[in-house]
Amino acid sequence: MIIDFHTHTFPDELADRAVGTLALSGGIHNYLDGRVQSLSDSMKAAGIDYSVLLPVATKTKQCDTINELGIRINEATDTTGLISFGAIHPACENFREILNWLANNGFKGIKLHPVFQNVNIDDMESLRLIEYASSLGLIILVHAGYDISFPGCDESGVSRLISMIQEVKPEKLVLAHMGGWGQWDEISDVLEEDYMKNVYLDTSSCVKKLSDKPHLSMNKFKKMVTIHGASHILFGSDSPWDDQKNAVKLIRECDFSDNDTDAILGGNAARLLGL
Repeated sequence: MIIDFHTHTFPDELADRAVGTLALSGGIHNYLDGRVQSLSDSMKAAGIDYSVLLPVATKTKQCDTINELGIRINEATDTTGLISFGAIHPACENFREILNWLANNGFKGIKLHPVFQNVNIDDMESLRLIEYASSLGLIILVHAGYDISFPGCDESGVSRLISMIQEVKPEKLVLAHMGGWGQWDEISDVLEEDYMKNVYLDTSSCVKKLSDKPHLSMNKFKKMVTIHGASHILFGSDSPWDDQKNAVKLIRECDFSDNDTDAILGGNAARLLGL
């Protein structure tokens, strides 16, 4: 089983504008147009069984609309292989109500993007939300490190992430982009700390064969997997910003053991998602 733990889609009527805006602001190439059908076609070509969709609410008023769409997506998971996480903004005063609703309606987790949401991951608004989400058994996936669209912004920088983890100790935490986009030295320095042992890292949109900065080289990636343990690494492509088929191929080319490769590509995610 192969599970892509980090993907994004948009409603058809918004996809061209959303993907175009993000591609322009970050100076990055999109491999897909951001539509659900395009992701489904990509999954078939790559041999991927499930893709986790990670919507982000950049404004508090967006949560209800995004989450109603997420329910419809999750009702069709057995047919499409798509699993939508819930959307929530740390500034939502009714965050407990929203999180209860998500948990009661079968959502597996939530996505936070501190840079896009303009709230530090170690601010009280974020801490209280993460603590309550964790108490409900929800997975919390956080954009980690810098963001290519906003150079230097550290709302989810490694030092802030460490502070949050030590303060809240979330039980099901996933740090995207191998724990800290553009800050892989910093996150590598703490991977052996006790507070990191239950934290998952996803591989989304950072690993490259060559050491072309600012991306993570394959050699550095393999060292990080060895330190942190393959049992806590989740395959993610960050589609539409990376090609799913090539992303799967890259993991297979790392020369991990068959067991570790299978765990990274899907076994760990299946366990975490309860599939």
